[in-house]
Amino acid sequence: PKMREEHCLHASLLCLGVLCCSQALAMGLSPPQPSLHGHHDKGKEGQVLHRSKRGWVWNQFFVIEEYTGPDPVLVGRLHSDIDSGDGNIKYILSGEGAGIIFVIDDKSGNIHATKTLDREERAQYTLTAQAVDRNTNRPLEPPSEFIVKVQDINDNPPEFLHENYHANVPERSNVGTSVIQVTASDADDPTYGNSAKLVYSILEGQPYFSVEAQTGIIRTALPNMDREAKEEYHVVIQAKDMGGHMGGLSGTTKVTITLTDVNDNPPKFPQSVYQMSVSEAAVPGEEVGRVKAKDPDIGENGLVAYSIIDGDGMDMFEITTDYETQEGVVKLKKTLDYETKKSYSLKVEAANVHIDPKFINNGPFKDTVTVKIAVEDADEPPVFLKPNYIFEVQENAASGTVVGKVHAKDLDAANSAIRYSIDRHTDLERYFVINAEDGNIKTIKALDREEMAWHNISVFAVEVHKQHHEAKVPVAIKVVDVNDNAPKFAAAYEAFVCENARSNQQFITISADDKDDSANGPRFIFSLPPEIIHNPNFTLRDNRDNTLSVLVRREGFSRQKQDLYLLPIVISDGGVPPLSSTNTLSIRVCGCDSSGSQLSCSAEAYVLNAGLSTGALIAILACIIILLVIVVLFVTLKRQKKEPLIVFEEEDVRENIITYDDEGGGEEDTEAFDIATLQNPDGINGFVPRKDIKPEYQYLPRPGLRPAPNSVDVDDFISTRIQEADNDPTAPPYDSIQIYGYEGRGSVAGSLSSLESATTDSDLDYDYLQNWGPRFKKLADLYGSKDTFDDDS
Repeated sequence: PKMREEHCLHASLLCLGVLCCSQALAMGLSPPQPSLHGHHDKGKEGQVLHRSKRGWVWNQFFVIEEYTGPDPVLVGRLHSDIDSGDGNIKYILSGEGAGIIFVIDDKSGNIHATKTLDREERAQYTLTAQAVDRNTNRPLEPPSEFIVKVQDINDNPPEFLHENYHANVPERSNVGTSVIQVTASDADDPTYGNSAKLVYSILEGQPYFSVEAQTGIIRTALPNMDREAKEEYHVVIQAKDMGGHMGGLSGTTKVTITLTDVNDNPPKFPQSVYQMSVSEAAVPGEEVGRVKAKDPDIGENGLVAYSIIDGDGMDMFEITTDYETQEGVVKLKKTLDYETKKSYSLKVEAANVHIDPKFINNGPFKDTVTVKIAVEDADEPPVFLKPNYIFEVQENAASGTVVGKVHAKDLDAANSAIRYSIDRHTDLERYFVINAEDGNIKTIKALDREEMAWHNISVFAVEVHKQHHEAKVPVAIKVVDVNDNAPKFAAAYEAFVCENARSNQQFITISADDKDDSANGPRFIFSLPPEIIHNPNFTLRDNRDNTLSVLVRREGFSRQKQDLYLLPIVISDGGVPPLSSTNTLSIRVCGCDSSGSQLSCSAEAYVLNAGLSTGALIAILACIIILLVIVVLFVTLKRQKKEPLIVFEEEDVRENIITYDDEGGGEEDTEAFDIATLQNPDGINGFVPRKDIKPEYQYLPRPGLRPAPNSVDVDDFISTRIQEADNDPTAPPYDSIQIYGYEGRGSVAGSLSSLESATTDSDLDYDYLQNWGPRFKKLADLYGSKDTFDDDS
């Protein structure tokens, strides 16, 4: 029916437009503009008024959301009053969703929705329509904007803000007490129909609670709900749209309601009498026992305070509250004596700390109980008459001096004898000793107050026949000071005075120190020794604050004459009897500038600067360096000078034997031993000097005598080593024996001994051995020339 109404309206509007055009032509007017038509009215004064009229004609456009039909939904039809129906006009649609959600028939102007719309995602779309010439695309009308609204349906159920709610309400609250408000929301359009109109109801939780249908406020429905009976309740609330009518959608939430505690229960003792016992040896503050009153309330409503309100033991005992366990702790207040009183009785009260005035009519929030305490006899240790002792003794007192006396007694009826002793952990140096029977404390050796001013020891007291109980008392012994330390300089002072110092000029302030107590120490008196009381160089000034100022007495000091002065100073203390000491102050004379700043304090430097200039010193050092260089060059050239070689004597027997503890299988066994190991790997590429002596001459080996590095010819190897030894002038004047432990069978090499090499001619001259002294005479006889040897013979 709606689509029919739209088509009929479109047809009537089209007819009205054609009629207006025909009238305008009949009146000889110009053709109308595509976008507007002129409509004339006369005013009251005959003035012609012009009212513009749009050239587009359409209905209000609505689209129902969530349409799931097979064909696109017809939204509406656009039509221009200049459209004559000949197909020359083309309709164009643009804007939000144009071409994707909304499409238009460019000939008829029909608009269709091609997709399912959701109002909760978007409630309306703004589109723009325009009529253009189909052939030239020339706009025939100005673009016009219109809105397509998405019409809501009830497709969203109510949703609560939270899936679960938690709320508290005091127990015993009145009916109608507000607990919590739950709120649900509906995504449907609240302005269209009842899709978003919600009604709340309770599904679970009756008859304890109720909910207001319009606001969602949960209230209590029963009076005197007791937390001690049931503490937690679970309530289910439903929210339904469509005003709660049939067909509406609904959502639920869970509400957990906890009853909070109020002080509606008084404390109660589970029994009427408590029996306790305590030993007479118990010390004040020791726990005797505990009582507890039960209160079903929790938190501060269940707090209980305990007190003693009556009984003969009120002065001997006290009670405190343990708030962690809610117990009353009975403690000993004073020392007990079994022989005096053997039992006590107390009346203890337990009362709530916090009382709610609303429930004051429920009765007194307190309870009482009787506590009976029996005193038990105990074997008590000795007791000192004083909790501590303080004695005094003079330092340096003779050994055996009495310091003081301690006294303890046995409080039991037996009144046993007491023995005393010193805790040696408190007197490691063993300064004191105590008489075991009477408690007199004496010194063992002299005491020094400056080393230790107080001695803190502990004294034990035990019964003679029962030594498992002991008493202990601290004893403090003060060492009284005597004047046994003379004052002295507070530090190692060294003074400096300028050569140009003025008379009565102060150049140092000295402080003194005394190890004795203040009574035997300051005030100090400073003075010069009697023999130099009239010192011509320096004088003293007592500042009367235990310090001394040293002043220059004359002018004109000279470092060349005397650069150091030793000034003795006598310091006396104020003790009885007074003690004094002589301290020496070193005063060094220094060169200073006009402002008094030190330049140099060395007399040698002063003299050197006066005699030699810097240039002279540099010249002297240069000459010394040149002389050293000449000497070094001379020694080097002389060491490189070669000595003439002399023919070796026939008696010169030299043999190098190297021991190798390796046996092989003979000449044919070529794998038993590698002869290359006999070669010195360091000497393959050059001559290796002997390390047993320091060579005097540099020897260059002859080329061509050394075998190849990998040679295994034993005969060539031995011959080469013999030649090197014979021709080496740096070799020591004795044989270096090297043993070759290689032993084989069937060797054609012959003997490996180099003893026969002495028959060879030698170019070496060993006559210089005659000049080495008697210690080398034997070697000179062996290696000397033939003539010399024969003469000696």
